[in-house]
Amino acid sequence: MPGRDDAPSSAPPSGVPRRSRTPATVPSRAPHLNPTLVLLVAAGGAVGTAIRAIAENAAPAQPGAWPWTTFVINVTGSFVLAALVTGLGRRGPDEGRRRAVRLAVGTGVLGGYTTYSSFAVEADRLLGGGHLGTGLAYALVSVALGVGAAVLGVRTARALVPVRFDRAHAFDALAARVDPTLPRDPDAADDPADADDAGERP
Repeated sequence: MPGRDDAPSSAPPSGVPRRSRTPATVPSRAPHLNPTLVLLVAAGGAVGTAIRAIAENAAPAQPGAWPWTTFVINVTGSFVLAALVTGLGRRGPDEGRRRAVRLAVGTGVLGGYTTYSSFAVEADRLLGGGHLGTGLAYALVSVALGVGAAVLGVRTARALVPVRFDRAHAFDALAARVDPTLPRDPDAADDPADADDAGERP
């Protein structure tokens, strides 16, 4: 009769890392329900809106003329937002300080700084006022240069910001967020990007 020592072992084969049975830590509250994050977005939005208002008042759009202020605001905003999000993503997961910066600056400041509503109203006024060529050009060039500025922002961030996030554990971290009960690779805790944010999640 086989003894207890002869029972099949549940240990993984040699060379296969043992996976922890401790569920991965997940945020206890959704970001949009976190008062701190909501205040960051609100404060950033107020700053961005104030900057845009100052610029629009200093150089308002003239009837029948190209709305240069809104045009420059939207193109530069597209560039900065793309560079910001790409740079943050290359430094680590969307947690802790990175999430706070993304929401305060990206969603807040740049969300208030850029304006689709003013762009739409100005294009409509040009088209409705008989300035068909200017209106069409303004609409098309704004969209085209906005996309181009975003692409340039992504490429700029990729060139200037080194990758620090350990991509080997990216899928494991994503799976843990989808299902917190999944075992997590203990080596993922060695990611320096995670270590920097330990205890800093708002």
